[in-house]
Amino acid sequence: MLSDRLALRRRLFGLAGRQHGFFTAAQAVEVGYSHQAQKHHVDSGNWLRVGRGVFRISEWPAQQFDHLVRLTLWSGGVGVVSHASALSAHDLGEVDPGRVHLSVPTRFRRTTAGTVLHRPLPPEEHIEDRDGYRVTTPSRALAECAEARIEQQWLDSAVGDALERGLTTPRRLRDAAAQLGPTAELGIHVALTASDR
Repeated sequence: MLSDRLALRRRLFGLAGRQHGFFTAAQAVEVGYSHQAQKHHVDSGNWLRVGRGVFRISEWPAQQFDHLVRLTLWSGGVGVVSHASALSAHDLGEVDPGRVHLSVPTRFRRTTAGTVLHRPLPPEEHIEDRDGYRVTTPSRALAECAEARIEQQWLDSAVGDALERGLTTPRRLRDAAAQLGPTAELGIHVALTASDR
């Protein structure tokens, strides 16, 4: 019996380890924890309930992008961190969004406080996998912010950072902006001009 519990715990830790210590109720069921066992672990303090159907192993250390992992799990794993939140995840510029920007499928209908949802999902070639969440590429995130008309000075700073660090090129930026339309193209053009590219 003890060996069964240890095997369950190892499987859960293996899953949670890829998601900053977070996991969903459905994932816990897949690992082998019944809903009754889940309640027991929450009541005992082994797991923390951090959202509807989302838990975290209580002793797991906090990490910088925990909120992005939690919201990705809240979305059922379909959400992609985008726009200004993607700039923050890539450490570009000085944008510090007050809410998390998440791109979701067109038919996605859930909402949660502190989140801005964008539809539809970006194409797969504009998405990067991270530890526990997915995020738009630097080029796509910059184009999304240009399309959303963030302050030009913030966009200029983020574009300058991305170019300086080699995370994108002027051509990739222009291509990403062209996919989103004239507003994005204009914002990226101004930012590239400001960085003399």
